[in-house]
Amino acid sequence: MVSSHGSSFDLRVAGLAHVWGSRGFPVPTDAGRSFTMVKYLFGSYLLDVDDRRLLRDNEEIRLRGKLFDTLRVLVENAGKLVRKDAFMESVWPDSVVEDNNLDYCISQLRKVLHPEKYIETVPRHGYRFIAPVRNAVRSATSQPKAAGGQSIAPLPRQDIRFSVTEDGVRLAWASTGDGPPLVKASNWLTHLDFEWGSPIWQHWWTELSKHHRVIRYDERGNGMSQRDVPHVSFDTWVRDLETVVDAAELNRFSLLGISRGGAIAIAYAVKHPERVSKLVLYGAFPMGLYHYGSPEELEARRALISLTRLGWGLHHPAFCRMFTNRFMPNATPVHENWFDDLQRVSTSAENAARLIEIDSNIDVRGLLRQIQVPTLVMHCDHDQVVSPEQGRQLAAEIPNARYASLPSANHLLLAEEPAWEILLQEFSAFMGWREESASRMRQISASEVAKPLVPH
Repeated sequence: MVSSHGSSFDLRVAGLAHVWGSRGFPVPTDAGRSFTMVKYLFGSYLLDVDDRRLLRDNEEIRLRGKLFDTLRVLVENAGKLVRKDAFMESVWPDSVVEDNNLDYCISQLRKVLHPEKYIETVPRHGYRFIAPVRNAVRSATSQPKAAGGQSIAPLPRQDIRFSVTEDGVRLAWASTGDGPPLVKASNWLTHLDFEWGSPIWQHWWTELSKHHRVIRYDERGNGMSQRDVPHVSFDTWVRDLETVVDAAELNRFSLLGISRGGAIAIAYAVKHPERVSKLVLYGAFPMGLYHYGSPEELEARRALISLTRLGWGLHHPAFCRMFTNRFMPNATPVHENWFDDLQRVSTSAENAARLIEIDSNIDVRGLLRQIQVPTLVMHCDHDQVVSPEQGRQLAAEIPNARYASLPSANHLLLAEEPAWEILLQEFSAFMGWREESASRMRQISASEVAKPLVPH
């Protein structure tokens, strides 16, 4: 079915990409790869992407051209199935080659890595790199950093639980860290287990969990929550949040709304003002595209929904790239590959299309002036998924809201960007992290002073 409609599907994707491209959605090229300077460690090997070198126990193993590129794709996607068409797209992007070219490269790499058996064949589908891989060194612009320039610490342990809503839907939710509770309202495309440790979300949960007990969940029809649900609407999204908050036994907490989650967080904060202490909105919007879009934009959105039903999860390069370019125009190949995989594991094609449709109909403008809690609004100044104008509208209509502009074109802010440190600084000032740290230090000092002296 895919092959018989492939050319038509390609043309429709290209047409939609053209509409978005005219609004500032560039197609990534390999030019950005030279800035990643990523080094990967596996076994006794070090793969230096920037210098295109493979070292074993500090001795170089020469890999020419496509052999190196093939190994790079495998290592960057360690543990994941890499399909043959993905290799063709990445290793031979401008050529039409036979499968035996890839087979040859895999065969030669197995000889190079012998006696270790790091490359697994998945018959009729592709290959998987099965050795544990970790990042060794990155440049200052690409190594994930915490505030102050430190490298991101290892992920904390997450505690995953399940709860059932009043209408009988099973929801998965997770808790990490200690401290004042911070709940994240659901946003589009989540999977509690799969996104844990991803290059797109790892820095968020690591840094926030240092200061808070962070509560996340997969909405109905998505991720680890129940997929086959008869009813999904904006109201059910709000009720799902209510279910998770009650299951976590939270009386009062801060609420984080990312992208579409911002509207859900707003609705909850107005409905339950006594339970929300602070509200943080990042990349959020008060109304979906159906309430303000031009005829061209509305037609593009309808085409997107149609293409989602056809191309979701098929690993179609043009379709995957179109989505990634919207959310992260400055993404590296590592980010692109991960976001591509998230599409396939997060939800079904029909659910994905249904969520986009509901998303487009959101309208919480009438609730903004009813918000009674301190609010921080943060928005990337060149966001190409949600216009910065929407963030400014939120800040203008929510009483006494603070607005912070972040210098980025990405909708999903990456750890490699200078804007990430700015976001953490804004979070710190708004949530009182500095005061919290100072208070803890005073408590530690007081406890040390109060200790009785022990004679030697």
